[in-house]
Amino acid sequence: MGKNELLYVIKPSQQTKETLLQLLADHKEVQFVSLMGVDLAGNDTDEKIPVNIFLHDIDKFLTGSAAQTDGSSVVLPGIATLNDARVDMEVDKDVNWYVDYNYEHFDEKGRMVGTLRMPCFLTHNGEYVDSRSLLKKSLQYVEDEILALLKKYPHIPGLENIDVNEIAHLIFTTATELEFWVKSPRENSPIEALSSSQVMQEMYWQRTRGNVRTALEQTIEMLELYGLEPEMGHKECGGVKGQIDSSGHMTHINEQLEVDWKYNAGLQTADNEILARIIVKEVFRQNGLDISFQAKPIPGVAGSGEHTHVGIAAKLKNGKVVNLFAPADMHKDFLSAVGYGAVMGIMKNYEAINPFISATTDAFNRLKPGFEAPVCIVTSLGLAPDIPSRNRTILAGLIRDLDNPLATRIEMRSPNPYTNTYIAIAAFYLAALDGIKACVTSKKSLAQLEKEISKKAGQKGFYLEKDREYRTEADVFEDFTAEERAKLFGEPPATVWENIRNWDKYPEKKKVIMEGGIFGEAVIRSFAEGAMIRWKTELLNRLIPEARADVVATKKLHDAGNGTAYDNAVWKKIQAVRNKLAKDSAKETSTFTEIKNAIEAGDYDAVSAKFLEMQKLKDELYALYHDYRQNIID
Repeated sequence: MGKNELLYVIKPSQQTKETLLQLLADHKEVQFVSLMGVDLAGNDTDEKIPVNIFLHDIDKFLTGSAAQTDGSSVVLPGIATLNDARVDMEVDKDVNWYVDYNYEHFDEKGRMVGTLRMPCFLTHNGEYVDSRSLLKKSLQYVEDEILALLKKYPHIPGLENIDVNEIAHLIFTTATELEFWVKSPRENSPIEALSSSQVMQEMYWQRTRGNVRTALEQTIEMLELYGLEPEMGHKECGGVKGQIDSSGHMTHINEQLEVDWKYNAGLQTADNEILARIIVKEVFRQNGLDISFQAKPIPGVAGSGEHTHVGIAAKLKNGKVVNLFAPADMHKDFLSAVGYGAVMGIMKNYEAINPFISATTDAFNRLKPGFEAPVCIVTSLGLAPDIPSRNRTILAGLIRDLDNPLATRIEMRSPNPYTNTYIAIAAFYLAALDGIKACVTSKKSLAQLEKEISKKAGQKGFYLEKDREYRTEADVFEDFTAEERAKLFGEPPATVWENIRNWDKYPEKKKVIMEGGIFGEAVIRSFAEGAMIRWKTELLNRLIPEARADVVATKKLHDAGNGTAYDNAVWKKIQAVRNKLAKDSAKETSTFTEIKNAIEAGDYDAVSAKFLEMQKLKDELYALYHDYRQNIID
């Protein structure tokens, strides 16, 4: 059976009992069924239910609680507990279902064995508790609120060409871009080589070769078969050139790639992203390559983002689709009042969004100056409405095409491949709603709204904070010092704890995300608890042991016979850093031990501070040892 003959997608219109029975009868290669729920950390569930059980209980699967799972085994802390762990799984029939094929398992007729993955919602004691339901309910709430607002204020600046009474429903147009690193198993390139290649721009948009090219092309083909409508795959800025071994095969591969596919709406966008990650990982693995979706798998080199595009369109009763962010005159104005409101809402309330976006140490490792990753809360609109530009140093960028108003959208540059896209999208739109309400009800002109978002620190605005700035067309990294960035755009959190703590630090912004009651206190507490558990566990069981191994591996390389005064001086500094990091004494406690003690005491301010100290000392140790090792020539 060829690839084109396999069953890949079951669309909502096909999810009837009769159609499903016929499809599964025609495709015996589909031998299992799996319900895909998504917990608060973005993990998707997967199990193998024999297809005959699904067929026997098909009415139950399609109309009620299809299955149960142990909620204490997924990330729902404080909700599904050990003594109350039952979580029911309810099939979602409003999105595509996919068949996930096992490339290494074939039935007696030589067909790849497939698993029908059906996205579902998770309920605990009758309450929806999963990421998918949070996004679905958030978008419905935002749509209801915007439609009510437009009816009350039908004459919206920038949308004079639209009769709001002709709007049938809204479309939340969203898209993600997937960046990742690919390498040969058990092979790593020197960081110096990777860094040099990036600075000299040797890799970006270069031609792929060997099995990397094969895997990338096969990935795009698979995305097409699943209906994701891939738009491109290409090299990103990180990586080094591969080498060819004696047999003519590419080896020593370490490259950064990106794959993009067409936007979709709401839940389908996030479901598509999970599918795309599975396809990328499986296809590259089949070609003998390792994949990393980490935000910062290699220190000192470009990390992997997952830019998330946010837009709102309206479908009119006559079937026409119009973009509510795009102004009537694209050459005169940047945005409509709805568009300005969305940008302002996200910017003003980002401190309450960020805990959902950057919930791991890996995420913060990426958000450092100099790597085209955002470090502060600021947007860019462009040099002029008729000269669209792309500022790659900001948090939220305005994407425009003067010849295509439907393309107008906000690009959020902070998410990474492990950001929970469901919750991120929900939070973006809830914050956007706050700004949209403020701008529309203000009845201000587009010129006044542009002035608001462009205001300088110290100028009072009708919505944005007085002491902050929110827009720049400059290079955030080069044209501002760290102190200037913090003063103008806000002090960015540096750890998971500092980020989570912002919910207490900015209660009025947290309240915006909780608007409509979808993100209740129980959900926010559960998300925070899960993030903190992962942060502490990673510190104790991964980051400290890895740092300790680096300390131990930092060996003295010279002796009296081949050393110089310089070597002795540098080694003395190295030894001091090693001791500070890892060596306890009767008088002093090492940084590693201080972190462990602070975690045991529940003093997370101290944990955060000592963790940052650990990172600084690690960087210092690396730099010192690099110079020391380079000076040893015997």
